[in-house]
Amino acid sequence: MQQTELFNIDLIRRYDTAGPRYTSYPTAVQFNEHYDEATYRDYAKNSNASLNPLSLYVHIPFCDTVCFFCGCNKIATKDRTKSKPYLDYVNQEIIMQSALFNPERIVTQLHWGGGTPTFLSHSEIRELINSMKSNFQLLDDDTGEYSIEIDPRETKADTVAVLREVGFNRMSLGLQDFNPKVQKAVNRIQSEEQTFGVLEAARQEGFKSISIDLIYGLPHQTVDSFAQTLEQILSVKPNRLSIFNYAHLPTIFKPQRRISEADLPSPDEKLAILQHTTNQLIKAGYVYIGMDHFALPDDELAQAQNNGTLYRNFQGYSTHADCDLIGLGVSSIGKVGDSYSQNLKTLDKYYAQIDAGHIPIFRGITLNADDKLRREVITKLMCNFYLDIPSVETEYQIDFKKYFAYELQELAKQEQDGLLTITANRIEVLPVGRLLIRNICMNFDIYLRKHKEQRFSKVI
Repeated sequence: MQQTELFNIDLIRRYDTAGPRYTSYPTAVQFNEHYDEATYRDYAKNSNASLNPLSLYVHIPFCDTVCFFCGCNKIATKDRTKSKPYLDYVNQEIIMQSALFNPERIVTQLHWGGGTPTFLSHSEIRELINSMKSNFQLLDDDTGEYSIEIDPRETKADTVAVLREVGFNRMSLGLQDFNPKVQKAVNRIQSEEQTFGVLEAARQEGFKSISIDLIYGLPHQTVDSFAQTLEQILSVKPNRLSIFNYAHLPTIFKPQRRISEADLPSPDEKLAILQHTTNQLIKAGYVYIGMDHFALPDDELAQAQNNGTLYRNFQGYSTHADCDLIGLGVSSIGKVGDSYSQNLKTLDKYYAQIDAGHIPIFRGITLNADDKLRREVITKLMCNFYLDIPSVETEYQIDFKKYFAYELQELAKQEQDGLLTITANRIEVLPVGRLLIRNICMNFDIYLRKHKEQRFSKVI
């Protein structure tokens, strides 16, 4: 695919609106407190009939320092003793959660996110993984997709060795930008030596896939400065790259109030950064997976997309579509059966619920038949860039043309703009539509249409 086919500046300007990232459908905006612990327990019990594999997510909220751009649920602290009581409570939640699931169900996917998971000491890392192994059936043959988010400022070669020893085989390295002026403006000082030292240690330890996370749209960034960062990264050829759009929402995320809006690149400069970045990565041999993600052609994400098995969940793109996802820790989100659920967001409430013997669920959503159908359509388009209409009609017993008459009218407008093609049997997203896949999927979002929610980031 040529860069000129992927990036159309006029279309991007025209479609640059706010919209969901669709890590779930319905999105978290639709979660409600009618979904409680009892509901979750019912779904967990019923899910055991399938014996589908499990995916475990653990949220580690602590960070040594706060990055001003961050919108994650985190606790900035220098006090390393805070992690011990937190892990004690997470261990209790692990025990309570494991009691709900058939012990024969294998954990094929595991992810630790944050915050900063490597805020934990080596002994705490081992203790947490041992708790998970004692209560769930983790794989010991390195065939699972076991990943962790890494802050290279918090990680040395000996930590990488410990992570590999306990079973992790994939990692995501947070970077954002190498430029010193940008780093100072966002309070994240991180050297090339630190970052590439961790990457090289991971390769020596046998990690299967290494991703680097960047953000465009940060203060003081220019086309030239961001291109220089990318050149430095391409010299070590990571398996994957995530190039995220910075969403400046200081009314929602307090740390962002320390970023001066006057220092942010203009909308035109931001688009130029994205255009040049896309060009650089395609030229370097990377495949555009979708939603800010690029991968080498031999990476498992690119291969899954080629064979139509790519999936998307709260951790991003995945090759494991058949898992029930169990969220562990404060604010974590799970997906069990045809439902989504989220844990309490603050430590005091999370601790209080566990002390009372409760799984700390505070909201979620039960999917109806329409939700499941629309989720299938959105997921297929997001992951594969096409939709096989007859297969959807067969699985959900619908007449696609009648059921989605309104949506097809809206898609026809995007077809005229060259984003996609529509035939009786197939919706095909064209190269210029791939960067705008969120806009395409938004046509199928019935909640967005009804409520016109604006609590989302810009699509570009």
